[in-house]
Amino acid sequence: MHKSAGSKSNARSLRSRIVLTVLLLALVAAAAAIWFNRAPIAGYAEVGTSYAARVGCSCRFVAGRSLEDCEKDKLGGMELVSLSDDEEARSVTATFPLVTATTATYREGYGCVLEEWPS
Repeated sequence: MHKSAGSKSNARSLRSRIVLTVLLLALVAAAAAIWFNRAPIAGYAEVGTSYAARVGCSCRFVAGRSLEDCEKDKLGGMELVSLSDDEEARSVTATFPLVTATTATYREGYGCVLEEWPS
């Protein structure tokens, strides 16, 4: 006996629903894991951006290198941290998307100093 076109269509539809259900459950599990670990994630992001801003500022305004060249100094695992500079303010801001940003500013006699962290 041959399967009818209707049964093939029903089988595909069932597989599609199963795949969508599994993907939805995986998305919900990932969101729950992120929510549960939000404090450590924010803490690591704050430390990472602070480090990157301080090192990037020193690289840019003490060593006089380009920001693109300073990007090479980031440690492994910091791929999501991006750097931007403000030539006029002599500062570098490091940003971890959707979580935090930290700025370090060059001050004569002190080097690069981080902004105060909010309490």
